[in-house]
Amino acid sequence: MAERFISEALIPVISTCDTSRMAVGEPGLPREFLWRGQTVEIAKVLRTWRETGKCRHGSPEQYVRKHWFEVVTTSRDILKIYFERQPRRGKKEPRWWLFSIREPGEVRNTPA
Repeated sequence: MAERFISEALIPVISTCDTSRMAVGEPGLPREFLWRGQTVEIAKVLRTWRETGKCRHGSPEQYVRKHWFEVVTTSRDILKIYFERQPRRGKKEPRWWLFSIREPGEVRNTPA
């Protein structure tokens, strides 16, 4: 089975946030989220990256728009999640999102 696109909000369990990276401007990745009424527990971070975009006010500067994380859960699912630096449409909306999921037993195609 391939990676499945989800695009649903995650609710972070605030008491489980890793605050060690917040001093350098990164979000504190929670070890637990609530999704569809279930607790999702992160076992390991596989990789991280940032998505940048141009300044919305005409300056040539680039700004970080999203912080991405590829993680393995305790149930061995592989999730791609992201944190939006600014809420959508300027409203107080969720900032953590589940982008996609790959369940246990799914083979990842990696270049040789």
